[in-house]
Amino acid sequence: IESCLFFVPASCMFTVKGLRLIVPLTRHYSTSKASVGFIGLGNMGAFQALNLLKKGYPLTVYDLNTSAVQRLVDSGAQKSMTPKELASKVDVVITMLPSSEHVAQVYQSPDGVFAGARKNALLLDSSTIDPTVTRQLEKEASNLNTVMLDCPVSGGSLGAEAGTLTFMVGGTDEGFARAKPILECMGKNIIHCGGVGAGQVVKLSNNLILGVSMLGVAEAMNLGTKLGVDPKVLASVINTSSGRCWSSDTYNPYPGVLAGVPSSRGYSGGFQTKLMKKDVGLAVQAAKAAGIPLPIGQLSFLGYETLQDAGFGDRDFGVYFEALQSLPPNFLQTIVEKLAKANK
Repeated sequence: IESCLFFVPASCMFTVKGLRLIVPLTRHYSTSKASVGFIGLGNMGAFQALNLLKKGYPLTVYDLNTSAVQRLVDSGAQKSMTPKELASKVDVVITMLPSSEHVAQVYQSPDGVFAGARKNALLLDSSTIDPTVTRQLEKEASNLNTVMLDCPVSGGSLGAEAGTLTFMVGGTDEGFARAKPILECMGKNIIHCGGVGAGQVVKLSNNLILGVSMLGVAEAMNLGTKLGVDPKVLASVINTSSGRCWSSDTYNPYPGVLAGVPSSRGYSGGFQTKLMKKDVGLAVQAAKAAGIPLPIGQLSFLGYETLQDAGFGDRDFGVYFEALQSLPPNFLQTIVEKLAKANK
């Protein structure tokens, strides 16, 4: 080879003993994407993790449910045996867990994230938990030279699957800037709500509205159809009128009104009633601690608690519509008695 004359986008031209040859070049793409660990592969987390894989992020997963882990491994993820092991392998850890207790355990236990996290690791908690727990964990993370943000989500399992979630982020500006490109792989709206814990406060406020509105939509759909109106006609009018809300136009609790939502598959999947009870309960708890009146929120919490006690806890929270068809005569009295007891 005597000389390389010039480069073209996918090849190089060489002169070899008077002959000009075009030699294809091998392209080398950047592999600089941060390695990500995901803990919590439930109805929401499994879809979020899968979307990270689809966007090309190296992914390691952990969950107590080995079947959920295997599904992600089959899609290209690696697995770890403990949160500590996972954290030691990655630049970014994302958690999506059911409760404050679960989150604290995963981060603080001897085999937890804090025990294995790399220096300057980015820790993103997408769980919906008590803001005071979030702030406590962030202090510990900071002492370990890691960066922690609260990043709870809205959009349900449908949004998680479609990658259109809203992330409500609490933390520093620098942390938010690092987290945003990763969160954009799983969501459409990434909103910096303020300092640590602000994301959780916004999420609890949002889910308070959602929990209250679902009960109202279920009762309205039950009232209208029992009085003779076709459910799809009723829903179409509500959804073009002042009663319109997410619980009516996107997640309607009447079976068959919308395809692909939990109410049309026996209230399976989706957002469990026990988790809605937990979220509304967190809002009630925060309000009580701050001396803020929340009477409708408290009634809604007791309604979901009573649903869970009646055996509906593991089904989507829209199951209140089904429960209305067979509520015991003392249902309202039970809630009133619980409210009186709670306010003693």
